[in-house]
Amino acid sequence: MNLFLKALGGEAIAGAFRRTVSGDVSGVPQWALQMGEGDDVGFFGVDSDVWKVHGSLATLVGGVRALLMQAAYPAALAGVSQHSSYDTDPLGRLERTTRWLTITSFASTEVIEREAQRVRAMHSRVNGSYQDNSGTRHQYSAEEERHLLWVHCAFTDSFITAYRLLDRAPERTAPHYVSEWARSAEPLGLRAAPKSDQELALVLEDFFENQIGSIDLTSDVVRFIIHPPFSKLALPFYRTICNAAISTLDPRVIKVLGIKKRSRRWINAAIPMLRALQLLLGEESPSQSIARERIRRISSPHERNSE
Repeated sequence: MNLFLKALGGEAIAGAFRRTVSGDVSGVPQWALQMGEGDDVGFFGVDSDVWKVHGSLATLVGGVRALLMQAAYPAALAGVSQHSSYDTDPLGRLERTTRWLTITSFASTEVIEREAQRVRAMHSRVNGSYQDNSGTRHQYSAEEERHLLWVHCAFTDSFITAYRLLDRAPERTAPHYVSEWARSAEPLGLRAAPKSDQELALVLEDFFENQIGSIDLTSDVVRFIIHPPFSKLALPFYRTICNAAISTLDPRVIKVLGIKKRSRRWINAAIPMLRALQLLLGEESPSQSIARERIRRISSPHERNSE
């Protein structure tokens, strides 16, 4: 970070952001050190589209979009409402989601499997029931493949949509992202994740036409996502990325959520804010840098011979 940015309080802003997302002001919580463990490149590698997309701050918009999409699916909404502390500890939930996403994207295979075991154990406890608007009661379990498929598709579609609209890279197509990220679902028990943009669009169309909907909990959760208890300093930034996220949602999702459509001008407003944040944070996250060093270590003949 240059002296001009430091003088403007850049380090304090960067630290606050890292603490919000990762739970640590340095951006290196204890779990991030696992990025240096293991002797393989992991599921993807430094030249993959997953590294490009998940290394972009466009994921901030993608993450909010994914949360809103999940709120349009009653089983996922009920699971979040009944089994998480989203309303009393929203940053804790964000940190736990960031942990899984980061480890699966950048860590070695053995670390990914450990993380998947943690998530599977958590999913085994997420079950219950909810009542739809017709009065019918439905059972749900986070381990059900259909529910895993929805969550995976909501995240996948949100991250690639945000990247293609918001990242500053001149080439933003990331054509292999969907097929690459499908592998992330396998350790969680999903074997039939879409492997192309076309397959993803078809699966989402089926969900949009047949399975999204609102329940009694919907309005409260959506209100919390759009108006979280962040500081006054953070709220203008969050408002911008949230509105940018809403502007990209399918009209059927917007209708289910009971919110107003947003203009695509919010995308244009978010781009310079994300670029300014990138200047404060640096080109690469600490987790990515640790992972890159691991891959350099195992790829270097000198390093391998000295071990």
